[in-house]
Amino acid sequence: MLEYDTDRAGGFEPLRFVPKGKTVVLGLISSKDPALEPQDMLRRRIDEAAKFVPLENLALSPQCGFASTAPGNMLTWDQQRRKLELIVETVRLVWG
Repeated sequence: MLEYDTDRAGGFEPLRFVPKGKTVVLGLISSKDPALEPQDMLRRRIDEAAKFVPLENLALSPQCGFASTAPGNMLTWDQQRRKLELIVETVRLVWG
């Protein structure tokens, strides 16, 4: 599980070292910002990662759950639900 929700995380080049058969979970969804990520951006980022790890070995998730600190993050339940719905919609489009 790798956080890739900000530019600070860097590129996907290190994924070339992932052993064959391992699954990489791409944390592309921010759990700190209530704004929904554009789905086309998520799909592009997944395609970029697939240059280093086969698509069937990739997965999508929030970058750090919804409580990356002890008090949690300042997202409402509705904002969290919308982010999870975005993940489900994107996964259906990318992986069928």
